[in-house]
Amino acid sequence: MTQQLLSRALVSINWLAGALKNHQSAPSLRVLDASFYFPPIRDGRKEFAEQHIPGALYFDIDECKDKESPYEVMLPSESSFAKYVGNLGINNNSHVVIYDADHLGMYYAPRVWWMFRVFGHHKVSILNGGLRNWLKQGLPVTSEETKVKPETFHAVLNSSLVKNFEDIEKNISSCQFQLVDSRSEGRYTGTEPEPGEGVDPGHIPNSLNLPFTRFLTEEGYQKSPDEILHLFKDKGIDLNKPLTITCRRGVTACQLALASFILGKEDTAVYDGSWFEWFYRAKPENKISQWSSQKS
Repeated sequence: MTQQLLSRALVSINWLAGALKNHQSAPSLRVLDASFYFPPIRDGRKEFAEQHIPGALYFDIDECKDKESPYEVMLPSESSFAKYVGNLGINNNSHVVIYDADHLGMYYAPRVWWMFRVFGHHKVSILNGGLRNWLKQGLPVTSEETKVKPETFHAVLNSSLVKNFEDIEKNISSCQFQLVDSRSEGRYTGTEPEPGEGVDPGHIPNSLNLPFTRFLTEEGYQKSPDEILHLFKDKGIDLNKPLTITCRRGVTACQLALASFILGKEDTAVYDGSWFEWFYRAKPENKISQWSSQKS
């Protein structure tokens, strides 16, 4: 690994700091802060306005979504995504680097990374370690607003990277792909509550559980490829076979899509509606949970 490029999906803090300082990548470089919190215990947009990496713009996951959907953060249309990122000064030649300010180091950034890939953009990376480690290294932040000129972005949906409700429902009997849930073990089994109201915990039949937090070091960085490979192998996940990731709403699932990408598996799909959609649409027998006994 070089200091510049950790993988096609990750760039180091030193690399980004150098690129911003020397303007080597401008104007093609676009830095996005994807901080967003659910439940809303923190205000990502407000925190961004107070401090962010110089030159960064705010990517609002709650705005760049299908606003007509009854489910949580479903993908927007091609045209909606193209318009949204175009207004951030991004075109098809831009190298997009995404970070977030979560204490884990990376939480929402992988979702935005995945969205760009879904819509056909491959010059996209995540800042390994996030704002947490940018600040820890004493690097500059600013409250100054960045002005950019709108650009034209052409989005083409890669449907192979997205699974819908019907795909997951059919897979229960056909087992055409491995399904892995990236939530915590308690939420997967139904022994701890889902965040927010209205959705009980549990999981989809035949899905495995591999919490996304296991892929991050205590310092907030992505674990090494060898460590990532062991995590998948220990769960019996075969990276040579089709793989789909689910979670609560298609956000932390993208952390496992990122991890498999780092190992060279670029076709991992994400169930966009995830458990939130499944909870409301699936038959009772297709929602596996210990939650009812826990409540009593």
